[in-house]
Amino acid sequence: MATVAPPEDARSAPAEVSGLQRGISWTGAFWIASGVPALVLFSIGTIAASVGMASWPVWMISILFGFVQAFSYAEIAGLFPNKSGGASVYGAVAWARYSKLFAPVSVWCNWLAWSPVLTIGSGLAAGFSLSILFGADAAINTWHVTLADLSFLKAGLTLRINATAIIGAAFLLIAFAIQHRGISSTARTQVVLGVIALLPLLLIGLVPLVTGDLPRQNLWPVVPLNGHWNAGGISIFMGGLFVAAWSTYGFETAVCYTREFRDPRTDTFKAILYSGLLCMVVFTLVPISFQGVLGLKGMLAPDIADNMGVAKAMAGMIKAGPVVGNVIVVMMILALLLAIIMSMAGSSRTLYQASADGWLPKYLSRVNHAGAPTAAMWTDLGFNLILLSMSDYVFVLGVSNVCYILFNFLNLNAAWIHRMDRPGWERPYRAPTPLLAAGTVLSFVNLALMGVGADMLGKGTLYTGFVCVALIVPVFVWRHYVVDKGQFPAEMSDDMHLQPEAGVKSGAGYLPHLTVLAGIAVIVISHHLAVLP
Repeated sequence: MATVAPPEDARSAPAEVSGLQRGISWTGAFWIASGVPALVLFSIGTIAASVGMASWPVWMISILFGFVQAFSYAEIAGLFPNKSGGASVYGAVAWARYSKLFAPVSVWCNWLAWSPVLTIGSGLAAGFSLSILFGADAAINTWHVTLADLSFLKAGLTLRINATAIIGAAFLLIAFAIQHRGISSTARTQVVLGVIALLPLLLIGLVPLVTGDLPRQNLWPVVPLNGHWNAGGISIFMGGLFVAAWSTYGFETAVCYTREFRDPRTDTFKAILYSGLLCMVVFTLVPISFQGVLGLKGMLAPDIADNMGVAKAMAGMIKAGPVVGNVIVVMMILALLLAIIMSMAGSSRTLYQASADGWLPKYLSRVNHAGAPTAAMWTDLGFNLILLSMSDYVFVLGVSNVCYILFNFLNLNAAWIHRMDRPGWERPYRAPTPLLAAGTVLSFVNLALMGVGADMLGKGTLYTGFVCVALIVPVFVWRHYVVDKGQFPAEMSDDMHLQPEAGVKSGAGYLPHLTVLAGIAVIVISHHLAVLP
């Protein structure tokens, strides 16, 4: 079959002055995505306290899943190098031919997954900062003003103002200021932060291994927290895999910047490949050392479960004195800032492209003189200032991850839909078919992990996530049917290729709809079978 290339403007059009600008290579995206390894700090304590002795294999399996899935994302990103915003945007083009609703759900879920990184990261950075300045029982750590009771979502959940929320807001503003100067400046900042911030994570992963300070009894036997591989133990392990996915799958953000690559035809695959290799190292070594040094008793400490005590625990892992220990904590705060900047860069571009494509309100596609999507960034900032006031960041992570798994499901399946609809299109990178098939299988595995494990982070987590997903319906209906009168923007219509033309067809038939029905069945059955404490 003759190769049919996408339209020339979709493959190599220069960036418009008023839009995002082509200012980075794959190395720039790699350094921006280098914030992903810092996501291990967001949930390593939660997984350790929930899963117990089997927590370190959770991370190894999860990052392997993420690495396999990345090849599907790299292929679909190469099809649309004129677009920004990540895998959900590229996948939305596939689903849009079969339903106007599936596509905006995918983009919305991606944003709701990535944006709360700002809240959780800045909250942890604030908590780490307070831990090296004040004692746990100091007044600054205990005062708060309750704004609202949210116990209808989760028992004990409130909106409140405290020191963590205030200091966390300051970190958000720092990230915003860095982003405001454009993608090139952001990439340069991330290089500096990346070198400083990744060093402690590598030390934490390597030093205990080199010194042999990993008692065997802290790693073996590999059993879940209940001590048995029965239905309850398997459910706990699957819950750990669900939580870990929010961190380990995150390096797919490297494809968010395709529209800003100087050479998207080659840079896209390199960015996600090398980002994935870095994550495999960190997400394997750090959890092994963390569990090996702390042991089960240390992992069950209260300040480990909410992740606020993780920094001090990790500093102690390399036998650092008080001064050096505080330096290590500061470096981990910089690692969190690295993740915050990365998240704002990716999530704001998702909002930007979703607006340009006709899914979300028009104002989100405005950019400043440096090509930064400032309207989307302000929206991100405001949304996360509200989330920062929540009293339970672990619950926020759980709800966010429900959205992330749904995004993941839709976009892994978008890869084979694109293959069937655009079989002859030129692909700068074409994933091996077995890896594409493996990604499809994992899309259903992830749904099963969510069905079983979401409520491990709090009863009602799964249903709250579904409610958040449903919020896209009125937003999309307003934009598409009221503002745009049922028509997509011209560029999006061109990308969807709804009119008959060579090289594009609705080749998947009813398979996309059957896939969604099968996915719903997996969630219902797995949630029904879950046995969680």
